[in-house]
Formats: sequence, structure tokens, C-alpha cells
Amino acid sequence: MINFLKESTFIVNVVIRRAWEVTKRNYFSLATLCFLMFITSNASSLMAFFLKDVNKGLSVLMAFFFALLYFTLNLSLLKYILHLLDNEEEDVSIVSTLPTRQQIIRFIVGMLYFMLVIIGVYAVVILVAFPFIYTGIKMSVITNIAISVGIVAIFITWIRISFFPFFIIDKNQPSFGSLKFSLAITRGNFTKILMLLLVLGGFHVLYLFLNYLQWPVIAFFVNILSSFLIVPLSSVALTIAYRMMMGAYKGDENDIIHNIV
Repeated sequence: MINFLKESTFIVNVVIRRAWEVTKRNYFSLATLCFLMFITSNASSLMAFFLKDVNKGLSVLMAFFFALLYFTLNLSLLKYILHLLDNEEEDVSIVSTLPTRQQIIRFIVGMLYFMLVIIGVYAVVILVAFPFIYTGIKMSVITNIAISVGIVAIFITWIRISFFPFFIIDKNQPSFGSLKFSLAITRGNFTKILMLLLVLGGFHVLYLFLNYLQWPVIAFFVNILSSFLIVPLSSVALTIAYRMMMGAYKGDENDIIHNIV
């Protein structure tokens, strides 16, 4: 177990170091895409605030438009990073990294599958916990345990299937197939991914902690730093992790179901 943790820590260090090198050399291009995502997200929130009492239909339409634009920029960022990893010497414009209409549709459908899987996992936990109601155990105890186990199960599932956008952009896989491939390549890599997320999520945790302490000015600057440094670095690091897992994966589409469990 100790050797496994040492190996995981080493892999995370390798990913972070390489991600920092790629981010440093291409920071302005990556920051531009992240800035566009930041503007889109905040503009969406601002628009929702102004339109919430005006017209519900227009509010829903604008929310869909901004969500579509955000997804497009997010996929474009992943596609651009994949290009940097494959051939960093060749210049590429941001416009040329825009995903195709088919890829955007597959991503949206994949997000729906993603949410259904998450709901399904929690539903399974509830069904497993239901018979314990008749054992005489207090309902509050059963509820607390079920919620705790459900949250853990959802978190594990979220990590296992969260790499599906890479397969849509990189391998042009269909929506459901990309989720299956994400399950396959993350098998045996959960601890490494978790440690990587803990390192990358440190600034966000610090931001939440500062908000809790009611230090809004410091929290604002930490949020800005996170948005324009940690977000590009995180995107590059996760893309590198995807490439490393794909390089180590020896299965194929025929035996991928056996890699899910």
C-alpha cells in the first residue's frame, strides 16, 4: 500500500510538472480561452438575474444559449491542449480548435447520460438502504448512513466517468461509448486522479475557506488567481493524465465492459 501511494505521488508530480511547463509556454492562449469561459459564465449569471422577473421563456432560452457557448469553449480548450501535447511546435488558431456540431451534440447527450448515471447510483444506494428500515434501526441513523454512502458513491462515479469529453474530442466516440471508455481507463487509476484533484483543488478550497471567514477582498483575489492560473493548469494536467492513462490502457472496445467493474 505504501509503495502504491509512493507511485501515485510520483505520477502526480510528473503530471503537475509537465502541465506547468506546457501552461507556462502557452499561457496567453490558454488564458484567453479560460477568460472567455469566465466571461460567459458570469454573463450568464448576470443575464439570469436581470431576466428572472421579465420573461421565463426568454430566460430559459438565454440560459441554454450561454450553456451551449460555455460547452463549446470548454471543448475547444480541451482540443487546443490535445494539439499542444501532440505537436506543440505547430501553431494553431483558437478558431480551428472549435468542436464540430456533432461533437457538441454528443457532449450534451453525454452530459445527460452523466446525470442519469449519477442519479442511478444514488437510487441504487437508496434501494440497498431501504430494507434496513424494517430492522429496528432508527430512521435518522439509516438516513445519515445512506446519504453519506450515496455522496461517496456519487463522488467515485463522478471521477470515473468525468473523462468522457476527451473521447468525444480526441477519439470522436459517441456519447455512451465515451462514458464506457472513461470507466475503462480510470480503472486502477482512481487514487492517482484523486490525489491530482486534491492538489489542483487546493485554491478553490482556500477560496471557500476565506469566504467562510468573511474575508471577501482576499477571497476575490484568490478567485481571480484560481480562474486565470489554476484553471488553465488544471485543464492541462487533466489532459496529460488522460494521455498517460490512454498510453497505459491495453484493452479494446470488445473487452471494455470487463474493465468497468
